[in-house]
Amino acid sequence: MTTTVRVLAPIALGLVLLAVWEGAVALLDIPPYLLPAPSAIGAQVAIILPGLVAAGLATGTNAFVGLVGGAVLAIAMAALASRIRWLQSIVEPLVAAIAVVPIVALAPVLGTMLGAASETPRQVVVGIAAFVPIFVNTLRGLRRSDPVHRDLLRANGASGWQITWHLTLPGALPYVFTGLNVASSLAVISAVVAEYFGGLQNGLGSRIASAAAQSGYARAWSYVLAAVVLGLLFYVATLLLERSRRRAAST
Repeated sequence: MTTTVRVLAPIALGLVLLAVWEGAVALLDIPPYLLPAPSAIGAQVAIILPGLVAAGLATGTNAFVGLVGGAVLAIAMAALASRIRWLQSIVEPLVAAIAVVPIVALAPVLGTMLGAASETPRQVVVGIAAFVPIFVNTLRGLRRSDPVHRDLLRANGASGWQITWHLTLPGALPYVFTGLNVASSLAVISAVVAEYFGGLQNGLGSRIASAAAQSGYARAWSYVLAAVVLGLLFYVATLLLERSRRRAAST
C-alpha cells in the first residue's frame, strides 16, 4: 500500500462518515442536545477558535508535563525493579493497584490535597495514568536482554548498572516507546477528565462541562473535537519520535 493511499483512505472514510452524520441529523430530526450536526460544530469552531487554541494549550501543557514526569519516574522505577528483585516484588503489586484507580475518583481528591487553584493536581493525575503503561512495558523490555550479552559484559568487568545502562536500557527502547504510545493518548484523556472536577476553568475539560451546562451543545462538541485533535497530536509526536530513534539506530 502506497503512502498516498494510506493517507487518503482514512481521510475519505472520515468525510463519508461526516456526510452520513450530517444527513442523519437532518433526516431524523435529531435534537442538538443528543447530537449536533457537523456543520453546527464547524460553525462553532470558527467562532471560538482563539478560545479553542487557548484551552487546548492549557490542557496540552498539563498533559505534556504529566506525561514527561510519569515517563521519567516509570523508566527509573523499572530500571531499579529490574536490578533489585525485592523492590520488584513490592512495586509490581502497587502498580497493579494504581492501574485500577479511577481518574474520576482521584482527580477531586488531589485537587483538595494540592489546591484547586493549581495545575499540579491535573498534572499529577496525568503522571499517574501515564506511569502504568510505561512502567509495565519498560520492565518487560528490561527482562528481555540476551543473557549471553550480559555474561560477556560481566566477563569484561562491567558492573550491574553499566550493564543496565549500556545493554538492557537500549534493548528495552522498543518497549519503552510502546508504553509511550499508549500513555500519550491516556495523558490527554486524563488531563481532560481531571479538568471536570473544579479548579481553574481554562482547559478543554472544564470548557466542555461549562458549555454543556449552558446548553451550548455544538460549542461543547467543538471542545471535544479539539481534545481529539490534541490526542492525535500527542500520539503522532510519539510515533515520530520512535521513527527518528529507529533511523538513528540504523545509521
